[in-house]
Amino acid sequence: QVQLVESGGGLVQAGGSLRLSCAASGSIFSINTMGWYRQAPGKQREMVAILSAGGTTNYADSVKGRFTISRDNAKNTMFLQMNSLKPEDTAVYYCYVHWSIWRDDSWGQGTQVTVSS
Repeated sequence: QVQLVESGGGLVQAGGSLRLSCAASGSIFSINTMGWYRQAPGKQREMVAILSAGGTTNYADSVKGRFTISRDNAKNTMFLQMNSLKPEDTAVYYCYVHWSIWRDDSWGQGTQVTVSS
């Protein structure tokens, strides 16, 4: 029904920047919230940034001031701009959509972000 395709992951140096993109296709309607999660090896998946359909944002304390979530509705694309990257940001990053209707959450395939010191 819905496909989320991520891009933009890779290897960057500490202090650098990276922008992740999540392009959605399929039956895209009734979005409640969208966002980004990440999971580091041996750790639980954690919320990084959430953007509601109304434009409200919420960030993990560890990324506030460094990461920015945004969307381009015309392109059905969501972004995560990551600045001042730290080695602690190394993880697999997943895009996510939670629907307003009774539908299972949608997840991207994940993209690896590695920050070297």
